[in-house]
Amino acid sequence: MNFKEAVFNAFAENKKALFLAAGTGLSVVGLGLGYKYLLNKPEKVTHVGVVSQLLIHPLKSGKAVSVAHAECQQMGLKYGELQDRHWLVITEDGCFVTGRQEPRLVLVSLSSEAGQTCLNGPDMEELRFPLLQPDKAIINCRVFSTDIQGRDCGDEASAWLTRYLGKDKTFRLVHFEPHMMPRRAADVEPLFPDNEKVVYPDMGPIMLLSEASVNDLNSRLENEVTVAQFRPSIVVSGCDAFDEDCWEDLQIGSVRLHRVMACGRCMFTTVDPETGVITRKQPLETLKSYRMCDPAQKKIYKSAPLFGQVYLVSKTGFLQVGDAVCKISH
Repeated sequence: MNFKEAVFNAFAENKKALFLAAGTGLSVVGLGLGYKYLLNKPEKVTHVGVVSQLLIHPLKSGKAVSVAHAECQQMGLKYGELQDRHWLVITEDGCFVTGRQEPRLVLVSLSSEAGQTCLNGPDMEELRFPLLQPDKAIINCRVFSTDIQGRDCGDEASAWLTRYLGKDKTFRLVHFEPHMMPRRAADVEPLFPDNEKVVYPDMGPIMLLSEASVNDLNSRLENEVTVAQFRPSIVVSGCDAFDEDCWEDLQIGSVRLHRVMACGRCMFTTVDPETGVITRKQPLETLKSYRMCDPAQKKIYKSAPLFGQVYLVSKTGFLQVGDAVCKISH
């Protein structure tokens, strides 16, 4: 057999293997191109509304601060020294206190500027104390059975709250500082990613609600309510009622938000934000008449009606009133 014949026979014997190898190579290239396509698949951007209000609640269960613009951080909105739900009222044994137990907390306003924090409430003198008090104790607290810390704001703040709430027990005020360990949102609701962190909110860092949803509710009520009754972070106008139920990913300003779940509503919605009086009836009873979850989701929401949507922050940035709210899809 000469050299030419040997080469021809070798090629014939290995032709099948060569074709298989070529096919495999093309498959790998195809998969790679497909994956690259999925990663770079163009996003569809749909305008769905406009930001009409940005609300920061510095004190959990306290009065909202309406701002024209805010930084949207991983753990909620921030405006100057004010960070959403970074102050908390606790009992002496560290249990958190909200408007569910103490409805008049909704009338307490907390502000902070130039290193000074201020407390104000009906028939109370304004109290000022330093924002940072490194000499004060760090207290171990509990929010919905999950552990978190807070810096004690001092005996004067404690006396002010105790006097205002008019109870036999003592209340204290704590402040969350950046070096402290936040809570895992997944410990409260497993729908959140394991690495999602929150401070003192019930669940997630951002709650979004549309004006149209509140208007729809008001059309069913004898006495109208306001957005303040539901304590959202972002209020959206220019959409239909409950459109927010299907906004999975949003772009607002330079911020990206990802929807985790609906906001299940509790007795706190029956506290009037103007009077601090709890009725334990409306608007909760009306919400229960038409905003209950699908039976398949009852394990998540139980008997709570759904109103507003809870988001995590997938990209931090800045937003302001008037920003377009855009739904992102692929």
